[in-house]
Amino acid sequence: MELVFTGQVIEWRGPSPYYFVRVPGEECDDIREVAAMATYGWGVIPVEARIGEIAFGTSLFPKDGGYLLPLKDAVRKPQGLTAGDDVTVKLTVRI
Repeated sequence: MELVFTGQVIEWRGPSPYYFVRVPGEECDDIREVAAMATYGWGVIPVEARIGEIAFGTSLFPKDGGYLLPLKDAVRKPQGLTAGDDVTVKLTVRI
């Protein structure tokens, strides 16, 4: 399953700060349709993502009925992304 969406970078200020992009509702609905086939436990969904020229593998985290895409520093810093920025994400759910 391949999706393209635009979302805002958000910062989670837990024990160690981390950045995410919230997956929009319509795309979350699409992901839920294949979630049972894709998850490897705890509701996380393995994905390949691309933001700009940087492709990376990660897993979507379930949160408040939707999903969050974690942004590694190796993805965020070279592109100068910070909280509040809008980004376009190309996402492939690994089934």
